[in-house]
Amino acid sequence: MTSAPQPPASLSPSRAGDFMQCPLLYRFRVIDRLPEKPSPAATRGTLVHAVLERLFDDPAVERTAPRARAMVPGQWDRLLESRPELGTLFEDDADGERLARWLGEAEELVERWFTLEDPTRLEPAERELMVETELESGLRLRGVIDRIDVAPSGEVRIVDYKTGKAPRPEYGEGALFQMTFYALVVWRLKGVVPRRLQLVYLGSGDVVTYDPVMTDLRRVERKLLALWDAIRTATETGDWRPRRTKLCGWCDHQAFCPEFGGTPPVYPLPVPPPRSGQNGPGPAIP
Repeated sequence: MTSAPQPPASLSPSRAGDFMQCPLLYRFRVIDRLPEKPSPAATRGTLVHAVLERLFDDPAVERTAPRARAMVPGQWDRLLESRPELGTLFEDDADGERLARWLGEAEELVERWFTLEDPTRLEPAERELMVETELESGLRLRGVIDRIDVAPSGEVRIVDYKTGKAPRPEYGEGALFQMTFYALVVWRLKGVVPRRLQLVYLGSGDVVTYDPVMTDLRRVERKLLALWDAIRTATETGDWRPRRTKLCGWCDHQAFCPEFGGTPPVYPLPVPPPRSGQNGPGPAIP
């Protein structure tokens, strides 16, 4: 039974990114909870993450590339068991050729990781860690961190695996925003500013690092507070503006989007009646 729609109660890097990309997309995902078709690329990323997480269950000497590759089919079976809807990705693949190619691509990504990091020399403090904290403003921040390493000196490194290619420097702001978001949460939870943020791009074989300072965390906190104010305004007024970008071609919700001639579903949350003579612009996007 589907629960009744509720106003947003927290913010994650993904949903913050949705709102910055397109406020209407945020509404569709968070408030309307419109269904979306599974994506082969996103599902492959989930599969690779699962393999890299579980590899550390083995003793260091057994963390080899052949061992990791061999884990891929089994982890796919586990993923299918927990999320049967993913089977629709290959329902028209009678001979299994597309599935075999897709699994092979996942195996290649897993193997490439061994050229970027040496898991026999790593003992992560945390893997796939759900983190959540509340700022003084009352805003709750939450997310899942792929890996946290802690040095003997106590220095913290936050690691995120990306199965795509590293973006050009001028397009890397989104990934850095996500990592500073996590750094802010870790600082709030543990009182420690992470020494390093590390993005491991398996698609291109690149490792991008950034060493944050306190001013970075203060800056991202201000940005998140402004973002949350805009989200609350849109929630209370029901005014969620679409924002057309190159990413619209990947969106499952064009049929409901005014930019493509669609009509959004009836807004499911209560909104106050507009006051006479007021018809201002929608919320600003920080």
